[in-house]
Amino acid sequence: MAEAASSSSGLTFKLHPLVILNISDHYTRVKSQAAQHHLATAGNGGAVDLPPLRVYGCVIGVQRGRTVEIFNSFELLYDPSTHSLDRAFLEKKQELYKKVFPNFYILGWYSTGSEAQESDMHIHRALMDINENPVYVLLNPAINPAQKDLPVTIYESELHVIDGSPQLIFVRSSYTIETVEAERISVDHVAHLKPSDGGSAATQLAAHLTGIHSAIKMLNSRIRVLHEYLVAMQKGDIPCENSLLRQVSSLLRRLPAIESGKFQDDFLMEYNDTLLVTYLAMLTNCSSAMNELVDKINTAYDRHSRRGGRTGFI
Repeated sequence: MAEAASSSSGLTFKLHPLVILNISDHYTRVKSQAAQHHLATAGNGGAVDLPPLRVYGCVIGVQRGRTVEIFNSFELLYDPSTHSLDRAFLEKKQELYKKVFPNFYILGWYSTGSEAQESDMHIHRALMDINENPVYVLLNPAINPAQKDLPVTIYESELHVIDGSPQLIFVRSSYTIETVEAERISVDHVAHLKPSDGGSAATQLAAHLTGIHSAIKMLNSRIRVLHEYLVAMQKGDIPCENSLLRQVSSLLRRLPAIESGKFQDDFLMEYNDTLLVTYLAMLTNCSSAMNELVDKINTAYDRHSRRGGRTGFI
């Protein structure tokens, strides 16, 4: 793919973290679904190499003079065989976003990969009827732990004369990361959801689910021991013990109680109460975190009035 080193348009690009998170989430979901599909169709547990995956979407935002600020993005339906976009889907998404964000316009599109490809220009040209100079945001999903810069490249398109004929090529553009207070709080919250050292989850919910999984796993192993014991006793490999059989029979008689209507009502009531308590606990934690944030902001941006008085930031 013909590509110039840098752009000469003079535009200033500001990229918000929400766009990067959206593209990363889009790629992760598609990759996970493809992996599950290949595992289901491989058969006999055979390993199947996944083909290179790419996702596509639109980026939206505002342009004020020579400054282009990319705020958000949404997914697109793309057919790789025909290099065509689902225009009806694009127009529907554009109409919906226009109702919520009337000041946002489609600035261009995004994809994933290590570098721009020849087929990318087809999509780029297809969006020129919406934006005469669309921007192309490319996210490289192959993360290098030693890399300090973000794996994001922003391209513009310029008309260059190559071998005596004019051609539209991609040119790299510089950008800066622009954030607002809400995005900083969200990114900080997402960063704390990652697993900590040793693979144990950092959130209370993950720890709770891990405990439930361990309990079910232990129950399953003990039931398997009882089943193996009864099978061996039925075959005559071990002597029959009536006292133990009475205990096993007592356990089995409790199982039909789970299928009764009263159990279902009591279970749903307790389940709803648990969800309500969990929801209230989350609200309490959010309120506590917000209070701590307000205290920190007041400390960092402490103001003093001209009369010597003190007023809080919030």
